[in-house]
Amino acid sequence: MAGSQTKPQVVTVNLTNKDELYEAYMPFVNNGGLFLPTRGTFRLGQEISLLLNLMDEPEKIPMAGKVVWVTPQGAQGRRVAGIGIQFNDNHIGLRDKIETYLAGRLSSQHPTHTL
Repeated sequence: MAGSQTKPQVVTVNLTNKDELYEAYMPFVNNGGLFLPTRGTFRLGQEISLLLNLMDEPEKIPMAGKVVWVTPQGAQGRRVAGIGIQFNDNHIGLRDKIETYLAGRLSSQHPTHTL
């Protein structure tokens, strides 16, 4: 159909402890982001809608973003296949919330899913 837009794909993400959150969080991305392990096919720039189950939060957090990182299956160094999602501008509060949960860990040298 000419002029129609496809709806962003909706993905549910469960990050229920600080280790999972640390490994997924991408502080080097503008506005923050999350790495999502997946074997699905995504492309850079693709819009994604997330329902984020974050730690002790009472409700899932709906958010939107776009794919800014792709780690393909079979990547070097036994990297987990998946995608990095950059938070949209209206989710800066989520970045602050995540960084509060990770206080003291963001400078860790422990490897994450991305770096």
